Amino acid sequence: MRPVVGLDLSLTSTGYSVGELRGTINSGHKGVERLNDISNQIENLIATNCPKNIVAVIEGYSFASRNSQAHAIGELGGVVRLTLFRLGISFIEVPPTCRAKFATGRGNASKNEVISAVSARTGIIWSGKGADDEADAFILEEMGLAVQGNARFDWPKVNLEALEKVDWSQLTEIIND
Repeated sequence: MRPVVGLDLSLTSTGYSVGELRGTINSGHKGVERLNDISNQIENLIATNCPKNIVAVIEGYSFASRNSQAHAIGELGGVVRLTLFRLGISFIEVPPTCRAKFATGRGNASKNEVISAVSARTGIIWSGKGADDEADAFILEEMGLAVQGNARFDWPKVNLEALEKVDWSQLTEIIND
């Protein structure tokens, strides 16, 4: 089994989940300084808390983003993907609808529905600033574990169907090496 880190990318609160460690990465900067800060914090998170053979599962781009934020979110996504590449960490992208379906059984579930469903299934209480980002990162990590047959929680068949819509080939190639 490959260990997994879930990353829910956000300019204001990037969620992360690896094992029992969950939280958010925040930056007080703007523009390029913020991108650099988030990249450095992700690199530090991985260097200090993740085994060498970690695989990252990140949420793919949301095509519903508002026009004013779409470019900035795209820049963050590119910076994080480049950071992972430079660290030699393979990553799998999960479409937002697949993340929601895995959590709730429905691909169009709201953030509050996702948090409620995950709390009910896991007993983990998600609250405070960035709670939805932490919960999303946890779901992404759990998806990466579930596809390897090592989910920490039991997920209904309808939720597991979300795994079929994700290209896990990089993970299966790594496992088979």
